[in-house]
Amino acid sequence: MSRFHSYLNAAVNIIDTYKGDQSFHFVLQQFFASHKKMGSRDRKTVASLCYQYFRTCKALNGSKEEKIIHAVFLCETSENALLRELHPDLADKTTLPLQDKIEFLKIDLAKLFPFKDQLGEAINFDDFARSFMIQPKLFVRVRPGKLTKVLGALKTAGIVYEQINANSLTLQHATSVKDTLAVNKDVLIQDLNSQNVFNFLEEQPGLLPSRQLAVWDCCAASGGKSILLYDKLKGNIKLTVSDIRKNMLINLQQRLQQAGIPIYNSLVADLSKVVPELNDSFDIIICDAPCTGSGTWSRTPEQLAFFKPASIIQYAALQKKIAENAITQLKQDGLFFYITCSVFRDENEAVVEFLQSKCKLQLLQQNYLKGYDKQADTMFVAVLKK
Repeated sequence: MSRFHSYLNAAVNIIDTYKGDQSFHFVLQQFFASHKKMGSRDRKTVASLCYQYFRTCKALNGSKEEKIIHAVFLCETSENALLRELHPDLADKTTLPLQDKIEFLKIDLAKLFPFKDQLGEAINFDDFARSFMIQPKLFVRVRPGKLTKVLGALKTAGIVYEQINANSLTLQHATSVKDTLAVNKDVLIQDLNSQNVFNFLEEQPGLLPSRQLAVWDCCAASGGKSILLYDKLKGNIKLTVSDIRKNMLINLQQRLQQAGIPIYNSLVADLSKVVPELNDSFDIIICDAPCTGSGTWSRTPEQLAFFKPASIIQYAALQKKIAENAITQLKQDGLFFYITCSVFRDENEAVVEFLQSKCKLQLLQQNYLKGYDKQADTMFVAVLKK
């Protein structure tokens, strides 16, 4: 048996054991831990086969082996040794444009992403569906005043990068920078559109008062949005952070300390149930709400493969409750940033309509930050004013 048949068999075995109930990354770790003879190249190849399967499996027919081979054909853009060994006819066509390969295999995009009717109106379905067959890029945000230092370190380490703008770089997928760059202090690993969720503040100079602003990141998670806003407002904020998960909050506190950002208040809070007792009302509330994550599924395609549409309704109800409770702590004329990484209308525009009606907020701006044409995540951002 050739090593390529071994790779294919290993991928099928892993896929057969996966039920979609945990991160697929951990399933791969467990498999490789029990197959210690597999080298790094073997592990990388098998992992790639699995992820490519999840990217396309809803639209493919045949056995898992056949689906994996067709997935490799669709997702690879250059000569592929596995295809050359197992399906040379397809290997000859690997470098064709993606749309030509889709047409060659008669792929129905409505099967690949069977939730078209749930999308926000601004999402181009064909472009979004095709993006699942393209590996997203790794993006880095350089913190203020650190660009020269960061670029110098990357060049010294021989790490290939592309500078997108004054603050954003993209690196090759799976590049590790932790031994080269001071993560959190000098740079953040942050998707391109996550870096843009507060652009409204730059588009509306003079909107905010010049004094120090009270800010609450009410679903703070890893704190990326808190650090971003701190940098955007040149540190002129008094920051409160909360999250439902105590362990996440501990990690967040450590990350903000590394970033040199003081925390005024930190608390565990379940905003779907109660409004916590806080020492302040707030000029800005960031609500990066829990969601389906559908705008990020090209990074975690196993979620596409196992997604159940009923969860959209569940998330939308949760989002409305969290946002409604958080808004009670917003100052008059304060700004409420409602953010998701979802592409579904019920989690985005419909929630904003609810907040306008129920909480009497004025909508200043809402839009999708489209990442499917940039190998980035797709985000939704709405800015509302009390």
